[in-house]
Amino acid sequence: MNITYFTNTVILIAPIMFWIVGLVPATVANNNPKLISRVHSTVAWCAFASALLAAAAFPFDRPHSLQLISQDLPGNIGAFSISTYINTVTLIMLVLVSFVGAIVTRYARNYLDGDPQQGRFHKWLSLTLASILTLIISGNLLMFALAWISTSLCLHQLLMFYKTRPAAVLVAHKKFIASRIGDVSLIIATILIGSSLHTLEFEKVFQIMSTFDGPLPLALQWASWLIILSAALKSAQFPFHGWLIQVMEAPTPVSALLHAGIVNAGAFLVIRMSPIVSQSPSALGMLAIIGLVTLALASLVMLTQTSIKVSLAWSTTAQMGFMLLECGLGLYSLAMLHLVAHSLYKAHAFLSSGSGVDSFRAPAIDYGAVKPQAWRLVFAFAFAVLLTLGIAMGLGIGDTQQPALMATTAVIAIAMTQLLLQASSLYSNGAFILRAMALAVLVSTSYFVLHHLFEVALAGSVLPASPNDTFQLTLVVVIIAVFIGLLLLQQVLKTSRSRLGETIYVHLYNGLYIDVYITRMLQRVWPAPLAKANSNGGKL
Repeated sequence: MNITYFTNTVILIAPIMFWIVGLVPATVANNNPKLISRVHSTVAWCAFASALLAAAAFPFDRPHSLQLISQDLPGNIGAFSISTYINTVTLIMLVLVSFVGAIVTRYARNYLDGDPQQGRFHKWLSLTLASILTLIISGNLLMFALAWISTSLCLHQLLMFYKTRPAAVLVAHKKFIASRIGDVSLIIATILIGSSLHTLEFEKVFQIMSTFDGPLPLALQWASWLIILSAALKSAQFPFHGWLIQVMEAPTPVSALLHAGIVNAGAFLVIRMSPIVSQSPSALGMLAIIGLVTLALASLVMLTQTSIKVSLAWSTTAQMGFMLLECGLGLYSLAMLHLVAHSLYKAHAFLSSGSGVDSFRAPAIDYGAVKPQAWRLVFAFAFAVLLTLGIAMGLGIGDTQQPALMATTAVIAIAMTQLLLQASSLYSNGAFILRAMALAVLVSTSYFVLHHLFEVALAGSVLPASPNDTFQLTLVVVIIAVFIGLLLLQQVLKTSRSRLGETIYVHLYNGLYIDVYITRMLQRVWPAPLAKANSNGGKL
C-alpha cells in the first residue's frame, strides 16, 4: 500500500467514527447516557490519533486526492464525488479540530452528567464534529458544500438543546436564517464554478486556476463574491454578528466548540478557495472592509462588557474580523496562524470561564498603580514601533512584495503599545516594566517567526492574491489609521469621566443597537417560533 493511499484512508477514519456514533437514535442514546458518553469520548480521542497519524505519514510533497464514488451531474458542471483532498491546510485543520473536539467531548461528559438529555447531546455533538471533519477532508466542491450545510444544521440542534428557553430559540433562529443565506450563496457559487471550469474536484479546479491567465470570467467573479458572503455570514461578521454574542443559553461545551471551531469555518472557506478568490481583488477588498468594520466595532464593545462569557463572545467577533481582514489582504499564512492560535485559546477560555470568575473575585495585589499620562502613551508607542520594525527588518520581512504586511506590522506595534502602556500605567515597579518590555520582544519575534514558518508550510496549498497596489496601499493606510484610532479611543473609554464619555460607553455596551434593529427586521420577515418556548416558562 503506497503512502498516499494510506494517508487518504486514515483521514477518513475520524469522520466515519463520529458519523457512526451520531446515527444512534436519540431514544437509545438517552436510555444509555453513560455508555454513549464514554463511547463518544473514546471515538473523539481515536479521531485525534488518526489525524496525528495522517499528518505524520503525509509526504508534504504536493496535494493528494482519493476518489471513492463519482456521479456525473447534468449541465456539464462536473461530477459529485465522495473524495478526499489532502494538503497542508487539510492536515492543520484536521489535527486542530479533532483535538478541540476531543477536549470538548471529554468536558461535556462531566458538564452534562445527570441531564436527562445527555445522550441526545452527545449524538448531535458527534454529528456536528463528523460534519466539520467531512468538510475539512472533502475533495469535491459539492461534497464540501453539503458538509458545510450539515455542520450548520447539526449545530442548530445543539443551540436548541434547551428548546424551552426563549432566548435560546431566538438566537438559534437568527443563526439559522444567516446560515441559510450563506448555504444558498455557497451552492450557487459551486454551480457557477462548475459551469465555468466543468469540474468540481478541488485538485482539478486548483490546477486550472494555478495556470489561469487573463481577466476572471464573470461567473467566477460572482462565485468569488458569493464565497465571501458565505464566509462572512459563517464567521458572524457585521451586521449579522449578534447571534454569536447571544448563544450563551446553550451548554458551555457548545459555546466552546462554536467559538473555537465552527465560527472559524469562514476563514477556512476563503483559504481553501484562495485559488479562485485570489483572482478577484474586488471580492477580497470587500472582505477586508467587512472584517475591519467588524473588528473595530467588536473591539470597542468588548471593553464595556461585564459578563466574562459575553466579553469572550465579542472577542471572538473581533478576532474573526481580524482573521477575515488578513484573508482579504491575501495574507493566508497569517490567517491560518491566527486560526490555530485563536481556536486553542478560545476553547480554553470558554471551558475555564468558571475558574476565570473565581480568579476575578479573588483579592488582587496592588503593585502601585499610577495615573495614566500622555508621555507614557508616547513612550510605549515609540518603543513598540521601533521594536516591531527592527524585528521585521531583521527577519527580512519588507513591504516590497507584500505591502499588506505593513498593516500587520503596524497592528503588532499597536498591540505591543497596549501591553507596555498597561504595564507602565498600572505598575510603578521598574522591574515589572522591564519584564513587560522583554515580553514584547518575545511576542513580536515569535509572531514573525511563526508567520514565516506558516508561509513555508502553506506554499503550494494557497494561491497568492492578484496584486492591486493602489487599492491595497490605500487599504493599508486605512487599516493603520483605524487601529491607531482604536488605541486612542480605548484609552479615552478607560480614563474619561465626562458625560460624553459615559454616553459613548453606554451605547457601546449595547453594541450600538445594531443587533436590535436586525432582530426586529428578521422577526417581521421570518418570526422565530417563541410560543412553545414561552409556554413552559423557560424550563425543561
